[in-house]
Amino acid sequence: MASRAIDFLITYRIVKLLVTPFNKQEAYATGIIDDQGKVLKKYKDLRTEKERKSYTLLHRFVFNLKRILKRVGLGSKLGSLGVALALMIKEDKSYAQHKTLIEQTVIKYLKDEGLYEDILNESREIPDIEEDPYMVCFGVSVYEKDGELVSEYDYAKTL
Repeated sequence: MASRAIDFLITYRIVKLLVTPFNKQEAYATGIIDDQGKVLKKYKDLRTEKERKSYTLLHRFVFNLKRILKRVGLGSKLGSLGVALALMIKEDKSYAQHKTLIEQTVIKYLKDEGLYEDILNESREIPDIEEDPYMVCFGVSVYEKDGELVSEYDYAKTL
């Protein structure tokens, strides 16, 4: 049971880091990364405890993931959230029972941080897609394309 709680906490932290813009991260404030997530100081060069806490292994993983997602066309925050949640549920089906709670928690966090409206206002011109999605997360249809999960934003580009 404790393992599930730890998994949920780590998942929450990852999603929270994924949706927080680089320029709102503590690592940005301490000058470790720039506003695009590019590393300005290597981990081995960090001297203070504050710097080390703001740029842990988890932060480096998520920052790299965010940059990769942006490169492959998942720059849309809402699309990234939807795909991240769908991937998590695809990996471990037991998370499906917590899908609504995860969505509610992330949306509450986004609203508390003043990010929710920005995410909703991202331009979303999506053509009609005839087939059924794999899953809908955060109101974003997620499709399976060539064995990978993609948001409706990116799936529409392949049609």
